[in-house]
Amino acid sequence: EYGMIFTYRYCRMLEEGSFRGRTADFIMMFLFGGVIMTIIACFVNMVFLGQAFTIMLVYVWSKRNRNVRMNFFGMLNFNADYLPWVLFGFSLLLDNSVLVDLMGITVGHIYYYLEDVLPRIQGGVKVLRTPRLLKLMFDEASEEYDVVTDETAAAPQPGGYNWGEGPQQPQQPAQEGEGEE
Repeated sequence: EYGMIFTYRYCRMLEEGSFRGRTADFIMMFLFGGVIMTIIACFVNMVFLGQAFTIMLVYVWSKRNRNVRMNFFGMLNFNADYLPWVLFGFSLLLDNSVLVDLMGITVGHIYYYLEDVLPRIQGGVKVLRTPRLLKLMFDEASEEYDVVTDETAAAPQPGGYNWGEGPQQPQQPAQEGEGEE
């Protein structure tokens, strides 16, 4: 089934692209999508959510890579941000249930809006925050958790060579009579 190939491909591209070095955020996207889809599935009597989850991944990837040119079966060329809708149309042609695709597109759009759009608008706020526990478990230690105090900020730091200015010689106070002729 093409669903497994799509899941693998777009999962990998998201992980290596916009989630590089942010494994906890990647897992948070999975958890968010899984919880929202499970809640929606209770109301629409849907049992299998794998295809909807794949479409969600495709949607998020396509919005973050909107200018990538795509080719569908060698006949249709389009930008990546139209990919979920091309797959939706393909499901219509094959007479598959489009409710699954619509659920994936909807949940993907909710995630994309909360994560990428809302924080960037004026007065916007970041609603989805990855729990610190996930960051501690899955992300490498980063400087974001380092506490900088006045003492540590004023302390001499390693490195600091002034390239192009030559070696810095310690200045010694001039003694009386030196330099006067």
